[in-house]
Amino acid sequence: MSKSWAIVNKLLPFSCVDGPGNRLVIFLQGCNFRCLNCHNPYTISLCKDCGQCVDTCPHKALSFSNNKVIWQTSNCQQCDTCINTCKHSSSPMTYRYSVDDILIAIRKYLPFLNGITISGGEATMQLPFIKELFNVIKQSNDLKHLTCFIDSNGYLTKTGWQKVENVMDGAMIDLKAWDNDVHKKLTGRDNQRVKETIKYLAKIKKLYEVRLLIIPKQTDLQDNAENIAKFLIDLDSNIQIRINAFHNHGVYGIAKNWPPASIPEVEQFAEQLKQHSLQHIILPNVYL
Repeated sequence: MSKSWAIVNKLLPFSCVDGPGNRLVIFLQGCNFRCLNCHNPYTISLCKDCGQCVDTCPHKALSFSNNKVIWQTSNCQQCDTCINTCKHSSSPMTYRYSVDDILIAIRKYLPFLNGITISGGEATMQLPFIKELFNVIKQSNDLKHLTCFIDSNGYLTKTGWQKVENVMDGAMIDLKAWDNDVHKKLTGRDNQRVKETIKYLAKIKKLYEVRLLIIPKQTDLQDNAENIAKFLIDLDSNIQIRINAFHNHGVYGIAKNWPPASIPEVEQFAEQLKQHSLQHIILPNVYL
């Protein structure tokens, strides 16, 4: 019987963009960043049980009992009225899953899977759950061939990474800005820990990918290609970089008016990185 459980926003049975191969992805609820450009702002906070969303649900899938918002999944039509109503960047549509619950889901899709990825929100905010899940996978004869990855904003401390490094096969880390002040403006947090995370994971050979999101006129990545390349190459000359292009579909607030990243802008940045010796660069498949 598992001891750990997690608050899960969504479970995606099949994904080919969240690590190597075909992967089951678990999106955990809750994040320690407040990114202006977040495409899933309803995953930032845990439900505060304020009840404001209950009366707005057109399908009567929400009720309020004992000061708690109750979600009736059988009535829900996934219309998202509740998350559009919520003023706390949250959602009442979450699941409380134990490690055993997740193992049942993994085994259901096992013949088609190469691995598991924990994402978010920010995955590492529920670290005990990740540690137990990955540990069980590594000790199970029928599951131990699966790779275990974490998709993270990199804000976890070195001590935190050390708790899971022996059961984690790799991590994808977002570097949202090079300059500390720009990063803080975009996310509400500085980027010192993020850079330290990238350094540490590269050192222990657990850094699978660094992700760079281009937001025209907002991020400073394009102006710091040389600095970024030198920083990464000094860690690992074969480091894999994934460039993502910002689009404003699904975002809220000020970012709704930001222009999307164009193909020429992304390709120019990629070429700048290559000129400074970064070679393993993945470009977006889709621009919206």
